[in-house]
Amino acid sequence: MLAYVYKDKGKFVLEERDKPVIADPKDAVVKITLASICTSDLHIKHGFVPRAVKGITVGHEAVGIVEDIGADVKSVKAGDRVAINVETFCGECFFCKRGYVNNCTDKNGGWALGCRIDGVQAEYVRVPFADTGLKKIPDNVSDEDALFVGDILSTGYWAADISGVEKGDTALIIGAGPTGICTALSVALKKPARLIICEKDEKRRAFAKRVCPEAEVISPEHTEEYIRQSCPRGGADEVFEVAGADNTFELAWKCARPNATVVVVAMYDKPQILPLPDMYGKNLTFKTGGVDGCKCGEILELISQKKIDTTPLITHTFALKDIEKAYALFENRQDNVIKVAIKP
Repeated sequence: MLAYVYKDKGKFVLEERDKPVIADPKDAVVKITLASICTSDLHIKHGFVPRAVKGITVGHEAVGIVEDIGADVKSVKAGDRVAINVETFCGECFFCKRGYVNNCTDKNGGWALGCRIDGVQAEYVRVPFADTGLKKIPDNVSDEDALFVGDILSTGYWAADISGVEKGDTALIIGAGPTGICTALSVALKKPARLIICEKDEKRRAFAKRVCPEAEVISPEHTEEYIRQSCPRGGADEVFEVAGADNTFELAWKCARPNATVVVVAMYDKPQILPLPDMYGKNLTFKTGGVDGCKCGEILELISQKKIDTTPLITHTFALKDIEKAYALFENRQDNVIKVAIKP
């Protein structure tokens, strides 16, 4: 089968690989029908993910059809259309039982697909812990509808959930990339009084306004002043830092009102500074880390009910054989790209 493989820092290669097989009774083998490229794939390519294993097939965002299952798999069967979770998790350890599946203690737990074990930018993938890592796609939900359920949509949904955003709140989202949009769509489900999206790129601001018409969309230059003056409590009730750019972490806590929650969704490529003397007295709560993607079934139901739609994010589609062109377009933000779909 064709697979896109991490060879060395700065080098991914499309090559022929053996089709995966069941290695554990809890495994499933899935035929990929649609995959995508994520910014964290680029982080692997450029050496910003030390735990990434050279020689693995990359990619962790996909949907497909179950090809084969291990003897212990109960929730899916061959022929089922499924969304694949970015995380593999046992469901039994201390962290899994509390919903912190990103911290699953199994050797293949957490973010393993496309990082520590072979991922989904291929024709087939082996998924450990299939009962927790795969969710059936409802019949009225297309592959395109479900493509982002296991990764960026789960990330946005998780961020909205842990933030505690409520009706009447002002929520600020910094960054209108794919994950920022998924965060905005998820926060909107909570019905805040105001939803504000801050984005530097003019074309992405226009895109954000189209897909989130209820949001105020602003540029970062005057964001801090605008938030302070327009929010009755002197800042946003919840701030979501999704951009991961220079100074966006600082912008996030500065735009938060006293006793607000700052949710850090971004994956940074260098350390960030928490200047406690400068923020003394704001009494902020920071919530950080990788997504706990354990609500894929709930998200699929919302999609089935037409309450959330991420299909506008798919701006380009490439065949797997042309994945190098897809990466070049996505990494260099050419042709107003938001997300790229890959068809094996």
